[in-house]
Amino acid sequence: MQIQFCGGAQTVTGSHTLISVNGKRILFECGLFQGRRQESYEKNQNFTFDPQSLDAVVLSHAHIDHSGNLPNLVKKGYNGPIYATPATIDLCKIMLRDSAYLQEKDLEFVNIIRRRSYQPELPPLYNIHDVEKTLGLFQDIDFDKEFELGHGIRMMFRDAGHILGSASVHFEINEQGRVYKLGLTGDIGRPNMPLTHDPNVLRELDILIMESTYGNRFHGTYDNVEEDVAQAIRETAAGGGKIIIPCFAVGRTQTMVYVLHKLFNHNRIPDLPIYVDSPLACNATEIFRSYPKYLDRETNRIFLSYDKDPFGFQRLTYVHDVEESKKLNFMAYPHVIISGSGMAEGGRILHHLRNNIENPRNLILFVGYAAKETLARKIIDGNRVVKIFGEEHQVRSKVKVIDAFSAHADRRNLLDYVALNSPQRLKHIFLVHGELDQAMPLRDGIRSQGFQNVHYPAPGEVFTYNRDTW
Repeated sequence: MQIQFCGGAQTVTGSHTLISVNGKRILFECGLFQGRRQESYEKNQNFTFDPQSLDAVVLSHAHIDHSGNLPNLVKKGYNGPIYATPATIDLCKIMLRDSAYLQEKDLEFVNIIRRRSYQPELPPLYNIHDVEKTLGLFQDIDFDKEFELGHGIRMMFRDAGHILGSASVHFEINEQGRVYKLGLTGDIGRPNMPLTHDPNVLRELDILIMESTYGNRFHGTYDNVEEDVAQAIRETAAGGGKIIIPCFAVGRTQTMVYVLHKLFNHNRIPDLPIYVDSPLACNATEIFRSYPKYLDRETNRIFLSYDKDPFGFQRLTYVHDVEESKKLNFMAYPHVIISGSGMAEGGRILHHLRNNIENPRNLILFVGYAAKETLARKIIDGNRVVKIFGEEHQVRSKVKVIDAFSAHADRRNLLDYVALNSPQRLKHIFLVHGELDQAMPLRDGIRSQGFQNVHYPAPGEVFTYNRDTW
């Protein structure tokens, strides 16, 4: 068996892992790389393998850094099955369509600026036709159901507890008469978080490919996070400002709505309007509503058992229409806007940031991870001047980061995850989806637990697992 780390290696975006075994080539994830616009565009255009050579694609969840380059894969010749959970497929239907639309719209604006400076225009990576062709290739597999891929390969999805429908993948492989087990975590969630179930840990493995996004960081406890949000909203509203929350449309938006619903019901935030300004988030929320069995016990106890809607309340408005979105820019009184994307690399949040980031009364509240070189990360890191749509803007608004909402496991969670396997059996661990300052300390921590072969593969690196490495 060969494992090639084609994307998501030594970075947190653009996940692609290629597994070649028993004559089959299986791609795990096909995500968009996110970062500097030109670099991202070039990396996403070109695969390090021939898409037509693949036999299957296995997808852990719907976030764009894991699924967003699937239409480009199909555009370049892939025509095989794409396996995912039912909820992931439903989310991909809206997310990939939205991705194609946003690429075209964002590039329209960017290309206006490029034409002004006599630069060539950029075409989108893919269009809606490529997306529709991709959606026709999806095949659903629910959690905990063993599935035969053929050629001595079996797989099973386990609930990763990251977002709705997110899965870790357990492979059982019979190669040359030797049976071994390979686990790929995808993004691992955190225990005791709103909405999602706790992660179902992959066990009894011989090889583990694990995310390391927060491998050297401990999240703040969730115990006080609701009050942190309430206080930030109260203080900003008292000063006449707006609260702008860049938010991933799938997962984080629903969590924020859930929390704001609780705070509103308990009179812990002012009676001010709250807008979810993202057609994608609006549609994703409908999908969340349709999968109550995937939601945790607290959600069912607080809301669903009383026929209440955890994602809707009196002061909340879901904004679909672009004209309604534009009207928000002219509202002078305090309000909350939740808008995508979480890394502020596309979508309506860019317009809200452009219109509000220079007002010191306003608050930009970050509640999720931001990769290096993204606009969100630049603001979080304290850059006083940032470019939005190619134009410079002064960062005069207040900026606050609350990391307790993270849907990623932290260092403690990751070490606990590995520890449920035996060092005597689990011979190789590969850390992906993590930057150097997070992955290397995690590697050392895992080694201290008795696991000897813990790797941090470089982009394109190939690992061969054969009788010499068993």
